Amino acid sequence: MRCALIGNPSVGKSLIFNQLTGLGVEVSNYPGTTVELMQGKLCHQGSTLQIVDLPGIYSMDGDSAEEELVRTYLLSEPPDAVIAVLDATRMERNLYLLLQLAEYGIPMVVVINMIDEAAQQGIIIDSGRLSSVLGAPVIETAASLGKNIGEIIPTVLSSARPAGIAVPYTPQIEAAIRSLGKLYGATRLQALHALQGIGSASELVEGARTIAGEIEALNHMSAHQIIGANRHLCARRIAADVVGAQEPDRRFSADRLLTKAIPGIPILAVVLLSMLLTVFIAGSFLEELIVEIFTLLVIEPFQTLSLPPLATALGMAVLLAIVAGLGIAFPFVLIFYILLSIVEDTGYLTRAAFLADRLMHGLGLHGGAIIPMVMAFGCNVPAVMAASQLRTVRERTIAAFLVTMVPCSARTVIITGIVAAFVGLWAALSIYLIVLVLIILTGVFLARNIPGGQYGMILEMAPLRMPDPVLVMKKSWGRIQEFLFIAMPLLLAGSVVLGALDYYGVVDAFSLIVAPVSEGYLGLPAYVTTALLFGILRKEMAFETLAVLSGTADLGSVLTGVQLYTFAVISVLFVPCISTIAVILRQIGIRVTLAVSAYTITLGFLIGGLIHFIAG
Repeated sequence: MRCALIGNPSVGKSLIFNQLTGLGVEVSNYPGTTVELMQGKLCHQGSTLQIVDLPGIYSMDGDSAEEELVRTYLLSEPPDAVIAVLDATRMERNLYLLLQLAEYGIPMVVVINMIDEAAQQGIIIDSGRLSSVLGAPVIETAASLGKNIGEIIPTVLSSARPAGIAVPYTPQIEAAIRSLGKLYGATRLQALHALQGIGSASELVEGARTIAGEIEALNHMSAHQIIGANRHLCARRIAADVVGAQEPDRRFSADRLLTKAIPGIPILAVVLLSMLLTVFIAGSFLEELIVEIFTLLVIEPFQTLSLPPLATALGMAVLLAIVAGLGIAFPFVLIFYILLSIVEDTGYLTRAAFLADRLMHGLGLHGGAIIPMVMAFGCNVPAVMAASQLRTVRERTIAAFLVTMVPCSARTVIITGIVAAFVGLWAALSIYLIVLVLIILTGVFLARNIPGGQYGMILEMAPLRMPDPVLVMKKSWGRIQEFLFIAMPLLLAGSVVLGALDYYGVVDAFSLIVAPVSEGYLGLPAYVTTALLFGILRKEMAFETLAVLSGTADLGSVLTGVQLYTFAVISVLFVPCISTIAVILRQIGIRVTLAVSAYTITLGFLIGGLIHFIAG
């Protein structure tokens, strides 16, 4: 049995999905699109259900990739049942999507989520009355508390049925629906879609276009606008019928502070700076502790063993990779992901997007693009995928350049593990300042030179919430697994290869070839260039490779502060990792991929040489 979750963004739909499916979730692009679908399975009393988490949308009549996906999915692969998730604090707007869904005739169960937040705001919902009006079962839940989640699947299996409500459209729209049904055999849903211009060229669409033109001439409104207005009016009447009177909210609103330029922008700066300082300070403490223990208990005893030279070289390479990965990289990555999850779960990201809207317009984007930019601090790959959903080719191109310049968690490892640890905290922060200035200059240049239009932003303010520590840790653990189970094995395998190449003199031979550039132009030992090249595979590998080639994790003992700073700046600005390149190629195109790669390589070596020139 297939069951689909559908609802507006930020209604807790994905949280319900995770609670229903648990582990074993599959994420894949829907065929022919760049939009991801999450799918999972569960068993209930011997019945196996496949749950699909459809993208959050406000309407099914639009032309965005998410809306087209949901519409196509429900028409071409209709599930056995749908779980329509509504936000209890915003019933009227959520009912608009529900009324559209009812027209598909798919058995449904309505879930009114966030009932706890509604109660705090004095909102009372008569779910029994709503069930009677809709003709479908209604369940009240509080997903953040796990309340009544266990009732959803039994209700789906026993009581799911098509909604019995129909939107009362104006006489002209109803007459058009009947005419299209008689002339072309169209169903009510097909007729509504055709009147709104949805669907490929056909006799039905052509006939509907003629009728829609007549309706627009009489009403000075398009058929699409009239249909939308009728649905809004119906949603408003239902909401008035089932939602109890709400007392005016006289409580202090944090949004009054967070969404105004003053003090909102200073608060945003403090939040970001506090995150970085926390990562630096806490990560450095854990790094020192882990490295000291690992060196004492593992590396020093290994050095006392009498092993063949090749085994010693390979063994030390692996141990140095482990201590660099788990001892240095892991603490910084984990702490960053915990902080990012907290900021996401509080709902603060949408406030940051609102504040950044004016600045982002100067970079050729809108405020919503700040979300992939913030995501890029965690990993550039999902950030590029999010940026690829921007509306125009111009915006997607600009975003591809800017997102790949944002220091991801792997680059943060380099900044914190090398510069903050061996040079100083303010030196590490200055790298972020350099990157910020370069991002702004790049964005301004691209915005002025790439042709195309620019759209405004409509963004829902998710309510501010106290994050659930358990959910924060689960989300952080899900993200850190990518580092532990993908990055670390690559690092260990790469360290073995690197150790062998170093033992047989291949690294020395390569270093001689690149010495004029590395030593003469950048002021770095020749072997450092090898570490930069390994960073193309995984940014963490630049760090681990440098430790292996240096023969110690105490990089401050073999390189000067200026050399470490230069290496970190080049690594951060240098061509993005191969995973990011592959995603840009797939989502945006080969021309942008080549341009981003060439630009970042040039920028990295240009700034690196400039630092050496100034320091020299």
